[in-house]
Amino acid sequence: MELSHHEDVSPGTGALPPRAWYAASDAAALSLNGHWRFRLSPTADAEDDSFAADGYDPDASDAEGAWGEIAVPGHWVLQGHGAPQYTNQLYPFPLDPPRVPTENPTGDHLRLFDLPADWPRDGAAVLRFDGVESCARVWLNGTELGDFKGSRLPHEFAVGELLRPEGNVLAVRVHQWSAGSYLEDQDQWWLPGIFRDVTLLHRPEGCVGDFFVHAAYDHRTGTGTLRVDIPEADVQGRVVVPELGIDVATGEEVTVTVEPWTAETPRLYDATLATPGERIPLRVGFRTVAVEDGLIKVNGRPILFRGVNRHEFHPRRGRALDLETMRADVLLMKRHNINAVRTSHYPPHPAFLDLCDEFGLWVVDECDLETHGFQAVGWRGNPVDDDRWTPALLDRAARMVERDKNHASVIVWSLGNECGTGRGLTAMAEWIRARDGSRLLHYEGDASCEDTDVYSRMYADHAEVERIGRGEDEGPKERRRLPFILCEYAHAMGNGPGGLSEYQRLFETYDRLQGGFVWEWIDHGIAHPTYEYAYGGDFGEELHDGNFVCDGLVFPDRTPSPGLVEYKKVVEPVRIEGDGRAGTVTVTNLHDFAGLSHLAFTWSYEKDGTTVADGVLTVPQVGPGERTEVKLPPPPPRDPDAETQWTVRASLAEDTAWAPKGHVVAWAQLPVEYGMVLPVPGGAAPVRDAAGRRITLGAADFDARTGSLLAFHGREVRELRLDVWRAPTDNDNGMPWRPEPSVASLWRTHGLHRMRHRVDSVETTGEGLTVRTRVAPAASDLALRTEYHWTSDGGKLLLRMSVTPEGDWPVPLPRLGIRFGLPGAAGRVRWFGGGPGEAYPDTAAASLIGVWESDVDAMQTPYVRPQENGARPAVRWAEVGGLRVESDGAPAFTVRRWTTEQLDAARHRTDLTPGDTVWVNLDIARHGIGTQSCGPGVLPQYELRATPRPSSFSCVFSRVDG
Repeated sequence: MELSHHEDVSPGTGALPPRAWYAASDAAALSLNGHWRFRLSPTADAEDDSFAADGYDPDASDAEGAWGEIAVPGHWVLQGHGAPQYTNQLYPFPLDPPRVPTENPTGDHLRLFDLPADWPRDGAAVLRFDGVESCARVWLNGTELGDFKGSRLPHEFAVGELLRPEGNVLAVRVHQWSAGSYLEDQDQWWLPGIFRDVTLLHRPEGCVGDFFVHAAYDHRTGTGTLRVDIPEADVQGRVVVPELGIDVATGEEVTVTVEPWTAETPRLYDATLATPGERIPLRVGFRTVAVEDGLIKVNGRPILFRGVNRHEFHPRRGRALDLETMRADVLLMKRHNINAVRTSHYPPHPAFLDLCDEFGLWVVDECDLETHGFQAVGWRGNPVDDDRWTPALLDRAARMVERDKNHASVIVWSLGNECGTGRGLTAMAEWIRARDGSRLLHYEGDASCEDTDVYSRMYADHAEVERIGRGEDEGPKERRRLPFILCEYAHAMGNGPGGLSEYQRLFETYDRLQGGFVWEWIDHGIAHPTYEYAYGGDFGEELHDGNFVCDGLVFPDRTPSPGLVEYKKVVEPVRIEGDGRAGTVTVTNLHDFAGLSHLAFTWSYEKDGTTVADGVLTVPQVGPGERTEVKLPPPPPRDPDAETQWTVRASLAEDTAWAPKGHVVAWAQLPVEYGMVLPVPGGAAPVRDAAGRRITLGAADFDARTGSLLAFHGREVRELRLDVWRAPTDNDNGMPWRPEPSVASLWRTHGLHRMRHRVDSVETTGEGLTVRTRVAPAASDLALRTEYHWTSDGGKLLLRMSVTPEGDWPVPLPRLGIRFGLPGAAGRVRWFGGGPGEAYPDTAAASLIGVWESDVDAMQTPYVRPQENGARPAVRWAEVGGLRVESDGAPAFTVRRWTTEQLDAARHRTDLTPGDTVWVNLDIARHGIGTQSCGPGVLPQYELRATPRPSSFSCVFSRVDG
């Protein structure tokens, strides 16, 4: 049986050989982006090609009203035609390569266009598609040009002889499913359509075809060597770099003194490539990449990746990104100390790489290749180990390399992602090495490292990473000589990721560990009228992976998450440490190339969270990898009753291309005195009312039967009692495909979400009120003996609480503390402690001690799937609803207008309806976050284990005047 074009394993027919991409030249170009006529069919009906005939009129032929309009670039499933679907690994169709289902949504696209009046009448022209998912067949003015697969890769067709001044008809048939879909099983939404630019390019006689810019740097001599090659079959030209005095013929090599390009110092030289028919502006960066002494080195120096994986995504436009969105991504990365991007799992829009060149980001450019779904059948039929597919694999490798080879930012080619192993990958590696020996090769799935230059892993835990750093890892001896990176780690799904600081300490301790790439940059929540943001399953998919598609450091609208703020702090390129009491500061320059001259250092001295003095800190010039020690000025007079600290900041000394002057790059707080002394109110005796139903203790009223606090200074207080439950985070819920139970499932198995409170005694004495309870889940003999001891001086109220576990607790507790409700308390919140954002035990590096102010609603972190969030750590005092709470135990403080149970039950943020009562949590201790949604769990030091010895907590309640 002969297969149709979309089921053929070939990469396609009719397309021109791949070549270098450039944004513009002086040759004419016509964008065909805009509104196209569109018709969707449920199947791939290869017989009905009439729409592509010259002179076809969709309006005259549209008796059934099938033709509408669609925006190109765009995805039809995001424009009211069908629906998107999300799978992480599994193919959403039967595995029968290269066949695909008959139910194959197929979009017919029509674009009518006239040539501009000044369009040249001489020379040729090419029609360029920068991205179509997943297979396209193309006609111009009734003539078939060809077909292609390779969704995230460019394809060009020669069309010069077919063009006419007016009434050109471009017809494109796009199939959602094709043989190419088997090579594109990336963890993302399946979004068919013409989603990147469509452009008509004039190719005048004597124009540039392909060209290869070779710009190396010799760090020993400080010189750069430039050569621009044009294929022999093309015309020759000249390369001019005015700033360097270069004017040479193509193919001719010249060596001059230059400033090198790095991600920290992205020096680019404006150049022009000129031939008799065309002038192309170039931006040349001189740099050399190599593995030397077992390390990745650029310009002779080892580098450390502080990276992210980046899918292309927009909540309304999917992968159809505009330049401003791409620029926003790059600026956010730079402002958060990120220096590297892995283009998971396909080449990005080519303009994104221009931005990486300009602003400075190391790039691991990954081929449009993933066959992860074959793992479900033991890799049977995997295309990368089937010689029939090798031409398609080589085509994809070539289209990536040829398109992106002139970018200084691209220092590593990646063969793809999660494809198992096979001969096709080796063929790709051999072709790339033969074509471009100036960059390194990466593929995480190659455990032997025979086809790669680096040893790469995903989600290895801290202990394994340390063994690798020490050279104690198992595996081939050759692999132990290679540099190591974590191409994916710290899964940023929901609340988290935890454990970043511990990874970074390993990277900075062992030279072989050259950093990693957090998974991933952005939550792929699709804007939705009901859910706000939709995820897998919200469109009725037969197979889906839920909110696993929402695992980014920025929310769908590109608002930074707490995880991104944490990552910025952890990967600071300047480490500031010291002894606050001694007044000494150690500054370590962790840049790979840059000094510190671009930074201004300042100090401030804070008393009880408020700055009382500040100034400039003079730091001498420190080279990369070096450190220096400086002295702080004499502190203000000591106040033993106050908490005091230094805060030292390193900020941009001048405006840069990516952030304004004053942007904080790094900071540290150095404690001097911790002066928190909790008042111990006492003296007021408890009084029972005549009916024996209420006990009054100063300004507090209690239920005489249960001992529950009912009101304080006339303000109603609801259900103040021990609380151990939290709405599980995505990391608590773990990986559903793993056989071992997640910590959240263990919590539910042991009933921690449904604890019962039994009152054993309510006792009054002349000193106060003591309430003893036993808190336990049904069907279990595990329990927490809890004692509340209340005293008052009339205006203030002291709670001393102790908690003693009973039984052998096999699971950690989610949290340990008190919860209570304050009806009508929504509004302003102030606190002295960690802020401004949330923090948990293993995500607290970025928490800054100070006095903060917000409101209840703004203290909720808007994770796409609701979960535990919003805790402010190390709180000394907090004010909410006219109530002030103080503690010398530095508890975590959380406020929200719904209960934990309501938060737990919600699937989307729109499921949460704010109530009148503000629920407050004060936690003695909390379980960490970890990254077990796809990675290691909580490190032992951050687990909240119930121990036989009692836990204690004290706090004082008072009224906020005014």
